[in-house]
Amino acid sequence: MSPLSITRALPADATTAALRADVVQGLTRTPKQLPPKWFYDARGSELFEEITTLPEYYPTRAEREILRARAARIAAATGARTLIELGSGSSDKTRHLIGALPELHTYVPVDVSESALTAAGEALLAEYPGLTVHALVADFQRGIPLPAVPGPRLLAFLGGTIGNLLPRERSVFLRAVHDLLSPGDALLLGTDLVKDEATLVAAYDDARGVTAAFDKNVLHVVNRELGADFDPADFAHIALWDAGNEWIEMRLRARRDLTAKIPGVDLAVTFAAGEELRTEVSAKFRESGVRAELAAAGLTLAHWWTDGKDRFALSLAFRD
Repeated sequence: MSPLSITRALPADATTAALRADVVQGLTRTPKQLPPKWFYDARGSELFEEITTLPEYYPTRAEREILRARAARIAAATGARTLIELGSGSSDKTRHLIGALPELHTYVPVDVSESALTAAGEALLAEYPGLTVHALVADFQRGIPLPAVPGPRLLAFLGGTIGNLLPRERSVFLRAVHDLLSPGDALLLGTDLVKDEATLVAAYDDARGVTAAFDKNVLHVVNRELGADFDPADFAHIALWDAGNEWIEMRLRARRDLTAKIPGVDLAVTFAAGEELRTEVSAKFRESGVRAELAAAGLTLAHWWTDGKDRFALSLAFRD
């Protein structure tokens, strides 16, 4: 079995430093906000895995349906010898691609969690003993120092995660992807699609309250890492559709006037009753918009595939 190699591109204290910066910047502005990446400690990851199994949450099932149906087409179109995956997590959906790429030599999962990379890499090597796995502990928004790997390369950014970036952030990200790739390399991009408001809101506000617990988990993270005294019971989970921007917002709404102390950044944050903290934006897309954003970054959309109900799309684009 090939060895698993892991390269750390983040300083050991990078996560805590980034959390401190985001808390200070986000909780002292109006309106207040925190990035959604802070949902994902061990408990948050467990909750999200549970969310993906809920009847209301269609994106994971829809994307998996497309991967199963189109993996062979993706392989034929790209001839990829290296698969790079941003935000790889458990690498679960990636198996559909790995199994379909006959020339695949190297898999490069990229994630901020070294433990997730280790577990996923070891599981994949047990399943595909001839595969080379070179994992990167990195934040895809802060640069990706790719190892020397054979081309052509296929970079996968799945799960609709690009929707968590605001338009300007998406532009910067896609340009960085372009610069990372060489001519003939490809990007496989997962995007959730615009659809009726009821379906969208239900996906982010399930009847069992799992998404509410996931939303509030950001407060547990700030409490544990920065010594804060947030009481999650003081906040209500809110999910709403912004039709003008065509995105879902998740928010935490204060149930009463309160002040939270955050010793780790020497900060006290006041909330008025009804005041909201935005914890996630999840943009939804149309084919024309995806094509235009890719083109602006120097990427040409070659294939557009949706699930049987047109809920989710996978785009295959090549560097110009």
